[in-house]
Amino acid sequence: MSIGNSPEDERPFEDVSEEDRPSVSVGRALRQARIAAGLTVDDVSTATRVRIAIVHAIEADDFTPCGGDVYARGHIRTLARAVDLDPAPLIAQYEAERGGGRPAPTPAAPLFEAERIRPERRGPNWTAAMVAAIVVVIGFVGFTMVKGDDGGKANVADGAEPTESASPTPTSQKPVVPEPEPSDSAIAAAPQDKVTVQVSAPDGRSWISAKDHNGRLLFDGLLKQGESRTFQDSTKVNLVLGDAGAIDLFVNGKKIEDDWQPGAVERLTYTKGDPQAG
Repeated sequence: MSIGNSPEDERPFEDVSEEDRPSVSVGRALRQARIAAGLTVDDVSTATRVRIAIVHAIEADDFTPCGGDVYARGHIRTLARAVDLDPAPLIAQYEAERGGGRPAPTPAAPLFEAERIRPERRGPNWTAAMVAAIVVVIGFVGFTMVKGDDGGKANVADGAEPTESASPTPTSQKPVVPEPEPSDSAIAAAPQDKVTVQVSAPDGRSWISAKDHNGRLLFDGLLKQGESRTFQDSTKVNLVLGDAGAIDLFVNGKKIEDDWQPGAVERLTYTKGDPQAG
């Protein structure tokens, strides 16, 4: 879980009689599922790449920041999967509450506002102009030097014959040898008196959290594509994977073969011996 950012304990709802109580809204359902999963808005934003402001707005049933029905449905589907909810009923409820699912025309925009960063208006970039001027001067000097070298070569051609230069010896490149998968020897190399967990993100990125058997936080943050982390404890390691589909997991030297779906949030516990998820 994120340090210093616990899930919001929502203020108690007003007591409403059964006949006057409305059905749970889309935003409220997402909010309750997130709190039940022990996740903060920051956790969900990191795992789904949906901006924090949009997550807050959707949980308050305000879909205006989404930019239209098409984008709102995409955000609902992404947030629902992050908190282990079936997105289909929520999307159907959203469409029913907004006129039978006929989406209103929306301006062209990227599908997810999470990746959209609006640049601020700035004044003239004098630094860039100075760099461009320096590049032009360097280019002119280099062109002049090349022309001078060409003139020298012409003078050699008019006089004595130049000596032949030795042909460069081709350099051999060593082939890149891919790293082998962990074998039986790698499993045997893992300490038998400890539990060792390696988490890597070869094809994407994911928020992860790791704790030892005492509940002490070993790591909490975003694992970027191509990065890996290794955790070790004498008894057990507790994991939370924000996007398990992007993760490769090795426990005590053995790869965990689980068909995790993209965007799935997984909570796992591993101990000494053969890897078995708790």
